[in-house]
Amino acid sequence: MRILIVEDETIAARGLEKMLREIYGKEITSLKVERSLVGSECFLEEHSIDLLFLDLNLDGREGFDLLRNIISQSFHTIIVSGMTEKAIQAFEFGVLDFVPKPIKKERLEKALQKWKSIAANSRYTKFLSVKKDDKTEIISLKDISYIQGQNNNAIIYRKNLTTDTHRKTLDSLSKILPSHFFRIHKSYIVNLREAKYLKSKGGGKYIVELKNEKTLPVSRKIYSELKKRMG
Repeated sequence: MRILIVEDETIAARGLEKMLREIYGKEITSLKVERSLVGSECFLEEHSIDLLFLDLNLDGREGFDLLRNIISQSFHTIIVSGMTEKAIQAFEFGVLDFVPKPIKKERLEKALQKWKSIAANSRYTKFLSVKKDDKTEIISLKDISYIQGQNNNAIIYRKNLTTDTHRKTLDSLSKILPSHFFRIHKSYIVNLREAKYLKSKGGGKYIVELKNEKTLPVSRKIYSELKKRMG
């Protein structure tokens, strides 16, 4: 288990680390404490983690800023904060749980049990974040029709026909998207909930037609699997 704690109060960070080590012991393979948003973003660019513990007040900056930038990474987030009025907003970011300060070990264990029950069997990403000029927009997966690879970026096609550029490759997105987002071609990932028909065009060529009547190419080698998935 790889853990990152983002907490600018030394005593709070040490207390949380102590409780985590008491609960999980040798199951923890790495545990890093970062005290700033910049340091946290740099760490996440170079390291993979399983679980993020995030405070919401970091030297006057809001912890949500970190989630806006890294929300499409493949890990779960537990908010640890005394700002309980922010709980509803936190869950809108798709976080796993909100543990209020001061932290009680029993409450922390409950949050960890929730993480353990889903971590082995599911991908929990619910949003992708797209940077636009000086702001970051959060896109719900349920609003996405399909995604097209373009060099090292991904073009997100929404149901409302608007598009956004996401700074991730299709390979990296395939690792974090839920199972109903299916890689049908080297250049396309489709939301199967938006797929309507799978058709053969002859000559070993196949296409999938979406509810918006858009057609996308289907790789010959995954045709049979896609046919099963679409019933």
